[in-house]
Formats: sequence, structure tokens, C-alpha cells
Amino acid sequence: MNHWTPDDIPDQSGRTALITGGSGGIGLETARVLARHGARVILAGRSRNRLDQAAETVRAAAPGARTDTLVLDLADLSSVRDAATRIAETETIDLLFNNAGVMNLPERRLTRDGFEMTVGTNHLGHFAFDARVWPAVLGGRPEYVTDRQ
Repeated sequence: MNHWTPDDIPDQSGRTALITGGSGGIGLETARVLARHGARVILAGRSRNRLDQAAETVRAAAPGARTDTLVLDLADLSSVRDAATRIAETETIDLLFNNAGVMNLPERRLTRDGFEMTVGTNHLGHFAFDARVWPAVLGGRPEYVTDRQ
């Protein structure tokens, strides 16, 4: 039985990947692997400092990697709107990873807009972001878009 590894990822040169939750965990590892395979990565997250540190980590793992950062708080729809507008107006996104999320909060919390934090961040925030960046995704290479209607 063959087992897939990151070495099986084909060349990603010329492609741009946007990763929410890109400043740590699975998002950061995804960025490192894609950058090693030639992708430009946009790391999205709440903290400018953590994003800058993550971008340095990616560049250390993949010298010469093109990395950018995007401050995005999925628990704040005004932040979602602002970040998505910047992306939709300036980028073409080939790979969109909805990775950010919260879980197991010790107490009930609400987003800035009054939604329960887990639902607001993990579902509503990503839905609102994706809806606004969709033009940037559709602007990507047609062979990777399954429905252009």
C-alpha cells in the first residue's frame, strides 16, 4: 500500500494559497509545505505579530518563498469585510484553506456581532469571508475552478 506524503504534492509555482489560521498549527504547516513546493502563501490571522513570525518561519523553511500576511478576525464581520475586500480587489487565489477556528472555550462567549463564538468564527466568519473573496478564486486558473456560473 502506498502512503501519501507532502513530497507527493506537485509543483505549485505560480499559484497563490490563502490560509486562514496560518499563524500556527495545521495552517502554518500547510503554508510551509506549499511554500516548499513553490506556492506564494498568504497567511491570514488575528495577530499581526504572530503572522509576521509565521511568515519568517515559512521563509526559513523555504528560502526565497513569497509570503504575505492578512490581518483577519473571523469573529468580527467588519474585519472579515475589510480583509476580504482587499483580497478580492488585489489578488487571484488558486487555493483557499479555511483552517482557522476556535473550540472548547471554557465559557460561553459572543463574537463582536453577537453570535455564539464557535459558530460565529468557525462557520459564519468563514462563510462571509469566502462569499466576498469568491471573485478572487474565480479569477484563478480555470482548470481548478469546477463551476464558473
